[in-house]
Amino acid sequence: MTADIRVVRAGWMYRYYLRETVVGDGRRPARTPLRAAQEQAGVPAGRWMGRGLATRGLAPGEEVTEAQLRNLFGERGRHPDADRIEADRLAAGDSAKKAFKAGALGRRVTVTGVDFVFRPQPTIYLLWAFGDEETGRVIEAAHERAIERVLEWIEDEVAVIRYGKDGIYRVRPPSGLVAARFRHYEARTGRPLLHDHLLLSVKGQRPGGKWGSIHTLALHENTVAASALYNEMVAAEVCEELGLATEPRIVTPGRRPVMEIAGVPHELIRWTSRRSDQIAACLAELEDEYVTAVDDDGEPKFLPVVSERARAKMERIAARKTRPPKRKTQPLAQLRVWWKVSAILTSTVAADVINSLLEHARAAAAAIRARVAAVVDVALAAVDVTATVFVMNDGGRFHRRHLLAEARRHLALVLRGRRRDPGLDEEIVAAAISTHCLDITEPKTVRGREAGYRLYTARWDLADLPARPRPPTPAPDLDRQPPADPGEPAALRPPGQDAGEWEIPRIPLQYDRAVLAGAVVREKLRTTTVRGRAYDVVAHQQAAMPEQLLAPDPADPEHDDQEPEAGRGDAIDMTALRALRKSRTDVEALDLTDDRLRRIREAATKMVNDARARADRHTAPADADAVRPDDQQAHRPQQPAPHRGRDAGH
Repeated sequence: MTADIRVVRAGWMYRYYLRETVVGDGRRPARTPLRAAQEQAGVPAGRWMGRGLATRGLAPGEEVTEAQLRNLFGERGRHPDADRIEADRLAAGDSAKKAFKAGALGRRVTVTGVDFVFRPQPTIYLLWAFGDEETGRVIEAAHERAIERVLEWIEDEVAVIRYGKDGIYRVRPPSGLVAARFRHYEARTGRPLLHDHLLLSVKGQRPGGKWGSIHTLALHENTVAASALYNEMVAAEVCEELGLATEPRIVTPGRRPVMEIAGVPHELIRWTSRRSDQIAACLAELEDEYVTAVDDDGEPKFLPVVSERARAKMERIAARKTRPPKRKTQPLAQLRVWWKVSAILTSTVAADVINSLLEHARAAAAAIRARVAAVVDVALAAVDVTATVFVMNDGGRFHRRHLLAEARRHLALVLRGRRRDPGLDEEIVAAAISTHCLDITEPKTVRGREAGYRLYTARWDLADLPARPRPPTPAPDLDRQPPADPGEPAALRPPGQDAGEWEIPRIPLQYDRAVLAGAVVREKLRTTTVRGRAYDVVAHQQAAMPEQLLAPDPADPEHDDQEPEAGRGDAIDMTALRALRKSRTDVEALDLTDDRLRRIREAATKMVNDARARADRHTAPADADAVRPDDQQAHRPQQPAPHRGRDAGH
């Protein structure tokens, strides 16, 4: 995700933000005024934003002062200008207690806000770092507008104030919310990382004027949807303003493709990812400890394979363990010079590419927009969204917010950086719920009856979709009872090899199964396809393909009917689209679509074969004898077999 969330509490946590976050993640000198510290750090002053500013006597874009931050976030949720309000009441003759109460926003709270961190995709902030001043202004403006759009969505659709006994009543704050935004330019490693901290106050007004607190759980639950909306908006703004396009890139086989600006070399992203390399090395050590951990009786503590949930937890631990200390901040002009020199000297990208990065990206965008049509078919998008959410969520159960987040990701994948019509994501979600989802809600509370908390599953038969692999079954051992958790002891580390030099068995990732699930359902829908939908199927699927699977247009348009060159059999070229346009009957069109879809599925499966092959190397032969606890031979847990159709086990 490119939007993170953290709770802000009054006390030491607020003091941490006031000492470091508001001055560019640097170290604020003692007894230095806030604005002076920000000027020394080379970062701009914080700015107020949100529709609730009018109720606090503030204006959008107004500078955030230290006293306002202290009152709103450090003094347990007081009015930003509580000092002035209290002084005016005392001057008018009010008592000290009454004057203090006049500066309060309802009850005092411990959790005073949440910190949203928004950062664009790496290729976007690389263009910002290496581009000229005009490019930097365009990207920062797009970054700000995307944050504003996310805040508006939170105010309209997410934020709720609970009141009544046990918070039984919920209401949207009609006057909106208030947030303070602070901009940073670099990561802890000193590499470029444009990002903003949005300190969102939890204080809001109910209808009638009473003050209450925003339910922070609702903000946490919708963080993924907020991140997807931000990614989609900032990429579309940047691409439209600078003439660019996005492309899906497979970073990890089996995982969701990452949308990046086309034409920006991935080696530059590697240049910025020193932290990623450190985290990966630490993660290998943690995985080794995980699969080889035993209790006092010599039994394995955990499963002998690393699940996605366990891997996610270990990634967070690795990130904390490898977190470097903060650096002294520098002015942006100096940082830009240092970044470009460092990239030229230490990255594998040519200097002329770095110096003309925007031109390379524009050339790649022109080629992509000539090859890929921006086709958003709501019916097909509903299939892909539902299939992905169904497979990616445990038990196949999900809420509306999961569909909304996936719909926004799908639009970013298909549109390739083009703007979309407002409300298109909601339209896809409505189509998915009405056509492919089954409401299985059994509400026991008032919240359970709300539309956002209704529980859904897919209407499809589980046997039609790729099977979810089960944990390996333990081999029989007549001398001892099997462990409580399924699985046999993990493979011992081969002699002479350190962690990271041997393969850790992992459960196959879920996203590749979700892609295949969508393909299966689309094949079923083909039997009821109406005239003209066949072309949409191919274009829709092609837009979601990584660039390495796309073939360029023929050089001579008069020879479009020539066969593709050898070695490009797994590429989907525009010849198929032209043939579909000229086809005489729906049957011919559907047959051609079937062939192209079959090749697409084969290409998608090929991309995850490496991950599965690594897991298969740890599969024990079916007729192998059970391994004794005192045996020094390396144990190899049995992996689930690949899915082979409707008769495959679940």
